[in-house]
Amino acid sequence: MRAIFHADKKWGIGKNNGLMFRLPEDMKFFRETTRGKVVVMGYNTLRSFPGGNPLKDRVNIVLCPEDVAGVITVHNLHELFEEVKKYPPDDVFVIGGASVYGALIPYCTEVLVTKVDADGDAQVFAPDLDADGDFELVSERGPVEDNGYSVRFCTYRNRNVKPY
Repeated sequence: MRAIFHADKKWGIGKNNGLMFRLPEDMKFFRETTRGKVVVMGYNTLRSFPGGNPLKDRVNIVLCPEDVAGVITVHNLHELFEEVKKYPPDDVFVIGGASVYGALIPYCTEVLVTKVDADGDAQVFAPDLDADGDFELVSERGPVEDNGYSVRFCTYRNRNVKPY
């Protein structure tokens, strides 16, 4: 299992149940990376999509206490782990939100982070992987300009992946 997100320089990932920045290159990277794969999210992340609809061309798994139409709903981590075992581990991407990242990043082998060199005035944050001794930065592309922002595409490897 892997995770993917963009973060500001304080590891902020969102505000007002949405993204802080409009980054076409980052969105293209997200689409190309996750298309045809499995995406795991919380209910608020699903609601943040246009029309609250699941992402097209992907298997959408939502961690939520109540069943949700049009997606695979799991109610707890045990159910989630049983469900994701049905897919190749590298095809499963955690895509948010903050509480889901907090719970699942320790189980991820890699985390793909688009780092934005700006303060997005975030309300929610992802774990700071630079400060986490279990993670190492293994690749970085950029900086590149994306809609007026300087961004770097970074890959972190988890040296101490929790089994599920």
